[in-house]
Amino acid sequence: MKIAAAQTAVSKDISTNAALIRQVISDAAAEGVKLVSFCEGALSGYSKAQIATPDDWRFFDWFGYEKELRSIAELCGMLGIFAVVGGAHRLSAMERPHNSLYVFSDSGDLLTRYDKRFLSNSEINGWYTPGAEPIVFEVDGFRFGCAICIESQFPEVFMEYERLGADAVLFSSYGIPEHFQIALRAHAGLNCLWISASTPAQKAHKGPAGIVGPDGKWAALCDVSNDTSFVTSILDRLDPGYDVPLQKARPWQAKARSGEIYREKMTTDSRSRDRKGY
Repeated sequence: MKIAAAQTAVSKDISTNAALIRQVISDAAAEGVKLVSFCEGALSGYSKAQIATPDDWRFFDWFGYEKELRSIAELCGMLGIFAVVGGAHRLSAMERPHNSLYVFSDSGDLLTRYDKRFLSNSEINGWYTPGAEPIVFEVDGFRFGCAICIESQFPEVFMEYERLGADAVLFSSYGIPEHFQIALRAHAGLNCLWISASTPAQKAHKGPAGIVGPDGKWAALCDVSNDTSFVTSILDRLDPGYDVPLQKARPWQAKARSGEIYREKMTTDSRSRDRKGY
């Protein structure tokens, strides 16, 4: 299965953001991509960057925003591609929105939505309302989880997705600085899963969009430029290059974490001692 990590320019203009997102979706679909993911705030803009103050949410064009969300969903249905798009999710006029990822299916439906759970200090004190749960969805037999920005600094997020049977985590951020890159490679290698990382084009100089393999190495990286682009990689559980992480390490780690292999060893040793009479 072919996936893509996008690197689109993000501005205050929702319609401009939407046009770039639709262009990448069209281009990715033409290359046989089944799922493409976009950065944090790709459609709505992100706090402090395009949304100048928390009060701006009161004057945000939610009607125009929802219209563009529907247009993206419709395009996914037309082209038969899944898209994961970063943007705010409105709760009520009195509440701060979620910082979310919308998952659109290849039939043009909103399949699910991930709301960022671990917020930064500034986010929780004025910008967003935290989410509550992980989400896992399936595309062509592959299972995907989602994470956003500072959640790269929480190993439990990625360990949880490994326990939930995810093959890959779609990571969206407003910038992927070096310590995020190090963390993502570590999470991918330790949990033996793919991580697709998306970022705004204007932040690519700090770290471009890319896809990390289950061996903890970058499988693909975008160019470091301000241009809207995307990079692709193939998810293949039988890829010989990933035989150790996927066929050996991950099953062994699951048994080790459950304690199963140690119980098996203790049982075997006990039987051996009984046969020897001590």
